Amino acid sequence: MPAWEENAEFNRFGIISAMLMIVGILGGLAVGMGAINYTWLLIIVVTSTMLCLSLILALAPMKYIIYTGVFSVVVDIILLSYFLIT
Repeated sequence: MPAWEENAEFNRFGIISAMLMIVGILGGLAVGMGAINYTWLLIIVVTSTMLCLSLILALAPMKYIIYTGVFSVVVDIILLSYFLIT
């Protein structure tokens, strides 16, 4: 197991609390900025956000939680920048 995975499992509760806040706030901002008007964008934001939050709730391995959290944050930032430009 790589060193970052061992550190992530050791710091599980700190990472989970930060991930809950970051993913939840960015998902809400993306929906509020304009994804609510487009069905497919809303589906993408809600699916990526809820997948991360469901893995946190299910106490999945930290590797999967971090990967889905990063994916969700990237999707939200792309959509936020798109909505800010247009």
